[in-house]
Amino acid sequence: MLKSMRSFDDLVAEAETADVAGWGFGWLAGRATEERPPWGYARLLSDRLARVRSALDIDTGGGEVVSEAATLPERMCVTEAWPPNVQRARELLIPRGVEVYEVSGDSPLPFSGESFELVTARHPVNPKWSEIHRVLLPGGHYFAQHVGPASAFELIEFFLGPRPRHHQDRDPLEEASRPEQTGLTITNLQTARCRMEFYDIGAVVWILRKCVWWVPDFSVKRYHDKLLQLASG
Repeated sequence: MLKSMRSFDDLVAEAETADVAGWGFGWLAGRATEERPPWGYARLLSDRLARVRSALDIDTGGGEVVSEAATLPERMCVTEAWPPNVQRARELLIPRGVEVYEVSGDSPLPFSGESFELVTARHPVNPKWSEIHRVLLPGGHYFAQHVGPASAFELIEFFLGPRPRHHQDRDPLEEASRPEQTGLTITNLQTARCRMEFYDIGAVVWILRKCVWWVPDFSVKRYHDKLLQLASG
């Protein structure tokens, strides 16, 4: 659903130059909504971080979710691959004593085995289960909120066309079998289906610039006609 009194060109130009670094979504306030899962990930994460002495947050983005925790462990580490996010995480978390590591997508985690009581991830890109198992202390836990199958696909397929092969990617039951193959045990698995709404075309441009894996070749120039069609529809 798109609605706005401002012109298409004005909305697109604003969104095309807006900052998309970090993993905050405050720019979308009043322009888009996303229903949140009922369990309250940030609150649960904060509670868990307060009860361990060492923790690692993978794919931390700009460190925004970790920064919400009132109490952090004695040793708190985060990893992130996208340089603009790494810089944002450093600015946000280093003053709180957090170790921020820039990593590449294919490299092992830069930690010794059995280093952490808790490993977390809000939206992991591609969890390396053997590495997560390796860095966890015996009796440690992995706590995360994964993106489910076909997330945002109504929007993605508007730009890219039908992608039936991808609809089952990240199916929670199938994904749960992978960590078990490395020696981890699933103790709790919950799912939720949450609605997204975008209220103007600028919000769509901004989210596609931020979530670059949704439409990997996205640019306003390349998809101008599709954007105009969406705004007019």
